[in-house]
Amino acid sequence: QVQLVESGGGLVQPGGSLRLSCAASGSISSVNNMGWYRQAPGQQRELVAAITIGGMTMYADFVKGRFSISRDSAKNTLYLQMNSLKPEDTAEYYCHVDMARGNYWGQGTPVIVSS
Repeated sequence: QVQLVESGGGLVQPGGSLRLSCAASGSISSVNNMGWYRQAPGQQRELVAAITIGGMTMYADFVKGRFSISRDSAKNTLYLQMNSLKPEDTAEYYCHVDMARGNYWGQGTPVIVSS
């Protein structure tokens, strides 16, 4: 019933920037947290950044100071501004929404940081 569609990924040079978007649609209600996760090949999925319904944000240490999470509630869209990208940021990035009724994931958008 809830669909999350990520976009904005791509190939970027080290030090470059990308802005990821996550458009949510469907029966959206009772949202607790929204966030971005990433998964590199052969690695576990890890939390990158999260934002609560009240606007509080949290960042993983490896992106703190470089990434910024935000949302546009009117458009049901979540964003991740990624600056000063490093090769180790290369991964599939997934949007996640935590609702009282359950958790929902997007299909992912790839980010490749390479010179």
